[in-house]
Amino acid sequence: MSRVYAANKGASVIKTVIAVIASAVMLYPLLWMLASSFKPQHLIFQDLSLWPDVFTLENYINGWNGFTNLTFGTFFKNSFIVVLFCIIGNLLTCSMAAYAFARLEFTARNFWFALMFGSLLLPHHVVLIPQYILFDSLDWINTYMPLIVPKFLASDAFFIFLMVQFIRGLPLELDQAAKVDGCGHIQIYGRIIVPLLLPAIVTTSIFTLIWTWNDFFSQLIYISDPRKLTVALALRSFMDTMGQSSMGSLFAMSILSLVPIFTFFLVFQRWLIEGIATYGVKG
Repeated sequence: MSRVYAANKGASVIKTVIAVIASAVMLYPLLWMLASSFKPQHLIFQDLSLWPDVFTLENYINGWNGFTNLTFGTFFKNSFIVVLFCIIGNLLTCSMAAYAFARLEFTARNFWFALMFGSLLLPHHVVLIPQYILFDSLDWINTYMPLIVPKFLASDAFFIFLMVQFIRGLPLELDQAAKVDGCGHIQIYGRIIVPLLLPAIVTTSIFTLIWTWNDFFSQLIYISDPRKLTVALALRSFMDTMGQSSMGSLFAMSILSLVPIFTFFLVFQRWLIEGIATYGVKG
């Protein structure tokens, strides 16, 4: 028994060491960028250590005020607006579509569900030109409408699938008891299903936040007005206008751009882990 225990303990120690080393390798670029954001510009690529010899906030000041007649706060505001409406749209329409697929009986339900799920296999670039022509005909180019409106049409099949899996795991007796009390589908959805969907709602919110906040391609296609740029586009424009001589300011603004996502994850990580674990068991 002692030999088995020692062997298991040794294996556990080895796994822990490997995990620590792997984590350090993955975190090093982020930690180096954080340290570089506090270094003077001329020392960034000369000093590769994770602890600057000279601390300065000049990169943050220059990066925040580095655009003509604009501050980086404008881009944060724009990104928050887009992210907020995208989260609301996904939560509202994807949960309603998921309830319909999981609880309602209608003609060719399995076919429509398979078609919806199959849309995940369709590359975004295939529909890019038709979508652009459509939005251009609606005079939505250089507005946030092409980024927000599709979210209110249940366009993210991934979240519909996750919520369907979650709802199917809820006891049908809850619906039947509500029907006995005179509730219709709207009341069952609003009063019973939605409150129990909290882990799925948090998971959807976090992934929508991450994907929308970091989305570069779609925002690049539809947004060109400097006053409407999001954080992802502003970082690119920052490089275009200031060039390689402002890498410190770019690193500083990149660090600030990570704060909302990191904070949101820390606050809601318990529900996120619960939601992902639930999908893993029921999927």
